Formats: sequence, structure tokens, C-alpha cells
Amino acid sequence: MTVRRRWRQGGEPWYDDAAGRLVRPYTVSNGRTRPTAHFDLLTMVMATGRRPVSCQGPDYAQVLRLCGGPVSVAEIAAHIRLPAVVTKVLLADLVDCGALTARAPAAVSAGPASRTDRALLEAVLNGLRKRL
Repeated sequence: MTVRRRWRQGGEPWYDDAAGRLVRPYTVSNGRTRPTAHFDLLTMVMATGRRPVSCQGPDYAQVLRLCGGPVSVAEIAAHIRLPAVVTKVLLADLVDCGALTARAPAAVSAGPASRTDRALLEAVLNGLRKRL
């Protein structure tokens, strides 16, 4: 078994998992930084069951495994440990080839039930100020 070694600042070596992802996100998306479709972080995606012909590779396979049920773009990005923009490029590729469907997040109505509770917002703000 070969141990991959990288060096931290200060001369300490990193071994395997501690070294982080060895393939740069830019490479995963083939240098693309803009997806072909619009995705919000709350957009829900789900696998259609179709096997993609053009979208092959471990990153695409990992995304498809995560999409057995509806899952948000943010959750997928967190699970595959890639920036959201790179995740969106992968998802757009899978939607384009028919392997995924995407649904925009539901809009919040402007009715009385959705009115903002000022006291709650102030409590959250005060809590954040105390922690920071």
C-alpha cells in the first residue's frame, strides 16, 4: 500500500485523508464555472433512474447515489465536499442528460402566516452578537 504524503506549513506531513481532496474542484467540472441551468441552494433534485451516457465518472456516480430521493443542492455539495458552484455544474450536466430532475424551491406566500416575527429576529440577532 502506497501512502500519499503532502506537507503542511511548518514541515509536518499530511497522510491520505488528512491531506484533503487530491483532485481540484476546477478539474471535476472540466474548468467550467457556470452551470447550464439555474440552481438555488434549496433546489431539490432527484434521480430519474436513467443511466447517463455522457456523464461518467466517480463524481457523477456519487451524486446519483445521493439523489435516490429528493435532496437539496446544498446537501449534495456538503456530502461530496465540493463548492456549491462545482456541484451545480455537475447537477446541470446530469439534468441535461436526463439522469436527474430539478424542482425550484417553493415560494413563500405573503399571507399573515408568513409575516416576520420581529421579536424572534431580534432574539436571533442578539444571540449571534453574543457568540461573535
